[in-house]
Amino acid sequence: MCCHDDTWDHAPLVKPMSHGLIRGLCLPPPPKPSIHRRISGEMHPSSAFSLLILLTITLSTTTTNAHNITRILQKNPEFSTFNHYLTLTHLAGEINRRQTITVCAVDNAAMSTLIAKGLSLETIKNVLSLHVFADYYGTKKLHQITKGSTSTATMYQATGEAPGTTGFVHITDVKGGKVQFTPEDNPSQTDVVYVKSILEMPYNISVIQISQILSSPEAEAPTSAPDLNLTSLLQRDGCKAFYDLLSTSGAIGTFLSTADGGVTVFCPSDDAVKSFAPKYKNLTAEGKTSLLLYHGVPVYNSMGMLRSSNGLMNTLATEGANKYDFTVQNDGEDVKLKTKVVTAAITGTVIDDEPVAIYRIDKVLMPRELFKGLVVADEPAPAPKGAKKKKAAKKGEDAGAPGPNSSDDYGDDDAADQKANSGGKLVSSAVMVLFLVVAFL
Repeated sequence: MCCHDDTWDHAPLVKPMSHGLIRGLCLPPPPKPSIHRRISGEMHPSSAFSLLILLTITLSTTTTNAHNITRILQKNPEFSTFNHYLTLTHLAGEINRRQTITVCAVDNAAMSTLIAKGLSLETIKNVLSLHVFADYYGTKKLHQITKGSTSTATMYQATGEAPGTTGFVHITDVKGGKVQFTPEDNPSQTDVVYVKSILEMPYNISVIQISQILSSPEAEAPTSAPDLNLTSLLQRDGCKAFYDLLSTSGAIGTFLSTADGGVTVFCPSDDAVKSFAPKYKNLTAEGKTSLLLYHGVPVYNSMGMLRSSNGLMNTLATEGANKYDFTVQNDGEDVKLKTKVVTAAITGTVIDDEPVAIYRIDKVLMPRELFKGLVVADEPAPAPKGAKKKKAAKKGEDAGAPGPNSSDDYGDDDAADQKANSGGKLVSSAVMVLFLVVAFL
């Protein structure tokens, strides 16, 4: 007979059985959760534990892909000379902008043998580019190379400076646990071996030490300093018509005075200038100058920088309330410049050597400040199904846009910090939720 309510107080006490039940004792039904527990939504321990495991997995896989080779090597004084020349040759900036990369650093003693050769800075850049692999090679991967040997492309190969395949390096896992590195065009060099790992961020960046400088006859070949005469550069590779406009208007002076501190010129092709001639003639003298200055940016932007950034860019015509800016948009290897009137694409490179970069574009850039009647409204992104349409912005209100984007090869520290900070905020938020879950248990 089951005993409840007031009969519960008089129920006989009996010893529990071995299986944990009490024979002859009728236990009351488990109490229902209180109103407070139901309203507060207290989590069942098993559910909380499952969420705890999920959050732990999330935290363990939350990483940031930002890296800064200068900071990495600064922690190791024995690589200070190598680190210095990465900055001096602007390779540091290129390394920081790339993903899936391996840097083969050498110590100060090994660098002294390279410097003693009296090579030009451009030639040293080629040599050091041979020490940057376009793939990830951590310690484990180096000692587990398929069939014991492989070849990898380097930054020297990627720049197009290396003739043929001389920008490749052979990696061999030799007997005794050693890993050997041999340049494509110098098979007799067999004394360059793996020393140790400096930093590994799978599969983003691996920084390792090798015993000697990789010696490549092609990389060490004398390299003449590039011609950075803006006047002569603008008269070649399809930019002659644009240069004539700069000279006639006097705008060339602004470009020349900016070149030493860094300048990027977007030069419309001769055909683009010819097609635009009727519109150009209708502009005032001041308008013509502003239009031409609109094709220059007062900082150096390598092609790698343009391909890795999206956002507004100020120009030589920017002054006070006159914005004269345009938006850089990239899609893989393609880079487009978008004004409110026209979108132009970069079709070629005249020169890309800091502090000067000149790129050929397929259209004349038309700023909205000069062609207000031709401004094209931005196409809104397609709204998700079932989503309510947003109200149109009031007249006179500008749509939100990112701030001007100007950087150089020395500005990657900030970019790395921003990425790291954004990742840190995500981790911090997850940790907060984790503590709340534990509190409920």
